[in-house]
Amino acid sequence: MSLNTYSAKAYGHAGGQKFRRRSKARKPLVLVVEDHEDTRFILRWVLEKSGCRVVEAADGFDAVEMAGREQPDLILMDGSLPLLGGLAATRLIRQNTLLQEVLIVALSGWATPSFHAAALAAGCNECLDKPIDFKRLSSLLTDLAGASFAAG
Repeated sequence: MSLNTYSAKAYGHAGGQKFRRRSKARKPLVLVVEDHEDTRFILRWVLEKSGCRVVEAADGFDAVEMAGREQPDLILMDGSLPLLGGLAATRLIRQNTLLQEVLIVALSGWATPSFHAAALAAGCNECLDKPIDFKRLSSLLTDLAGASFAAG
């Protein structure tokens, strides 16, 4: 799947979903859901350097609760989490009508087509494999900027 699929400039929506617009007055909010503290730290650092605000969750239950409370612009969701897996958390997040348009990117150490298909079926918009290619993450953030981070 091409990242250009997510360009609102070209399509006005991504993957058949429309995305809410954010005000230019605030930086995009990213929820990083990852059980490894070191990975959360690195992602926070990269995202903050890219101009994002970041909140974190270490398990699937916290992710669902935090997503509902914070209503982020983007969720980076680890596929393998304690207590409640990332794909199960994604399905619960998608049940919340306020969160149906949030962009969710699955992060996975399982670089398999079957995991990617399962992530998309669960409601993720894209997958990034671990170890994370930060150039690809940056490119994804740039492409997603048109879909969810740009003012309407």
